[in-house]
Amino acid sequence: MTKILLLSDTHGYIDNHILKHVKKADEVWHAGDIGSLNVTDAIKAIKPLRGVYGNIDDASVRVEFPEHNRFKCEDVDVWITHIGGYPPKYNVRTYHEIKQNPPRLFICGHSHILKVMPDKNLNLIHMNPGAVGKHGFHKVRTMLRFTIDGKKIDNLEIIEFDKRH
Repeated sequence: MTKILLLSDTHGYIDNHILKHVKKADEVWHAGDIGSLNVTDAIKAIKPLRGVYGNIDDASVRVEFPEHNRFKCEDVDVWITHIGGYPPKYNVRTYHEIKQNPPRLFICGHSHILKVMPDKNLNLIHMNPGAVGKHGFHKVRTMLRFTIDGKKIDNLEIIEFDKRH
């Protein structure tokens, strides 16, 4: 079983409250708009990290992280991208690939809106962890925690932080 911490849209912000949750995970996945390599360096100093760059990320982040990250976690096909849309309104850049070769778990960020929803037509689960950074229109900072055990995605939890100031 692999314990995953999923976050997005840090926009250069990391603190000890976030890192406390990083320590409890086996892997951390970042769905873009990292904002600064200081964020990912702090995470990588504690746990393995997989991520993608987002639309606000500069060249240094884009050198280190891809636009799309597709991989297997245990027996689950995972695809992370920053701007991906959601069922059934996928982004133009992901639409054809997701229709022809859907992953089991499709993750994106960008909207700052936490969503977890199935796409019953493509037999996948879509996740967007919302935003854990302090920049953007969101009022509550959020992340997701879940487990992958073989083919099973389970134990989903929402992590909420105090309202932004």
